[in-house]
Amino acid sequence: MSPLRRGNDGLQSLYPFWGRFQENSMTISAASIRPGLQARGKSSGALGAFAVILVVGATALALGLAADQSSLGAPLWIVAALGAVALLAERQSVFITSTTQMSVSALPILFAAVVYGPLPAMVVAACALMLDLRRPYLRWVIWTFSRALVAGFAGLAASVFISESSSFGGLVLAVAVASITEAVGDIALNSVTIALRGSASFGETARAMSRLMLSTVPLYTPVIAALAYTYRELSPWTVLLFFVPALAAQRLLTMYQEQGRLVEDLGAVNERLERASLSFASALVAALDARDQYTAGHSAAVAVYARDIACRLNLSESQQQLVHLCGLLHDIGKVGLPAGLLEKPGALTLDERRRMEEHPVIGERILAKVESYEEIAQIVRHHHERIDGQGYPDGLRGDLIPLVSRILAVADAYNAMTSGRPYRDAMPSRVARLRLAQAVGSQFDTTVVAAFEAILATASESYLAGARADFALEAQRQPVLAEALAASVA
Repeated sequence: MSPLRRGNDGLQSLYPFWGRFQENSMTISAASIRPGLQARGKSSGALGAFAVILVVGATALALGLAADQSSLGAPLWIVAALGAVALLAERQSVFITSTTQMSVSALPILFAAVVYGPLPAMVVAACALMLDLRRPYLRWVIWTFSRALVAGFAGLAASVFISESSSFGGLVLAVAVASITEAVGDIALNSVTIALRGSASFGETARAMSRLMLSTVPLYTPVIAALAYTYRELSPWTVLLFFVPALAAQRLLTMYQEQGRLVEDLGAVNERLERASLSFASALVAALDARDQYTAGHSAAVAVYARDIACRLNLSESQQQLVHLCGLLHDIGKVGLPAGLLEKPGALTLDERRRMEEHPVIGERILAKVESYEEIAQIVRHHHERIDGQGYPDGLRGDLIPLVSRILAVADAYNAMTSGRPYRDAMPSRVARLRLAQAVGSQFDTTVVAAFEAILATASESYLAGARADFALEAQRQPVLAEALAASVA
């Protein structure tokens, strides 16, 4: 296992044969391995001593193997090719989860251990880390010699169970033993390193790593056994038939995950746009509320009622968000009405009523100028249509009226009736609900009224009166603005 590397992004990574395990360095738990080899204080001397032990141990093993003629015999070009494949694989590690990276560098290392023996495996393992030779050098020394030492022991373990006459089953057994030896060796050496660093205890690290590393044994064993068997029975060149596609597949996976990250980024941008859209709508409603103190809060209340009706009707989450936004903006056209009309304390004249009925059209014209608000503009235009076709401005009938507009019509009428005006007191909720029921099939959609009545039947008094805390515009707007600000800072 390649033990330790620390980046500049607050993340620390652990690099085993099978891949890389990465965790946020702020997390301390059994699953949080935080090696960091930039040793300080007392741990620096202990790590230095441990590095010396690794260097001496790996060197002694290599010299001992070199003295044994049976451990040599691997063509130099094949060892070099396997080392190059391991190096390239290490450069193209791929995230399989948000915290784990995988590469195929284990394939050439274990293949060399099984087919050629421990010494070529040590060479291939060291080659995989050549490009990581940089400061701090202590990190590279521990990393490289740990990996080489483990590769050597994996090769020795495989040699006990394999011979030139071994069957495919014998190859599978040898690969399994080599893989387990490599995993156990990695766990032991890295647990010691991390314990010396003081980031976690030996047992804590070993438990966390065991679950991950031992799970790779059944994954690699059949693949490497097939590689070794084909190499032995057919030709050494058949190795390329496996490693080249493996690297190509890893590269394709890398490209796929890059595309996935782009999709995630696009989703985050869309979320910001949605928050900005709601903030913009809230700002427009605040301007309307500031002009007409008697209807202040009406749009926010209608938005809540309409959203709850949409939820009761089992509309999708996106449709519920649309209903809420349209509820906030349904009366925005009133900003274009003559001064004094909204504030008039008495009943309206016929001409004034006709002017008042222009506000859905004015609202549509305002909202149509906002990019991506075309659907909202149409919904706002039709929120005063009636099921019987006697509404305004277009006299639409029945299902020709957009569903969201029909929902807004019910929520708008209920809140208007239960809110006080200078020329009348607020109606009790039971009276307003009775009037909604009486207008079913003529003014209002039957299904929408039934859904709203089911909500009101079990609602609290504050909800019935539109006085609950979340009905206020500030309650709907401020969290959105805070989230948008937090996202922009992040």
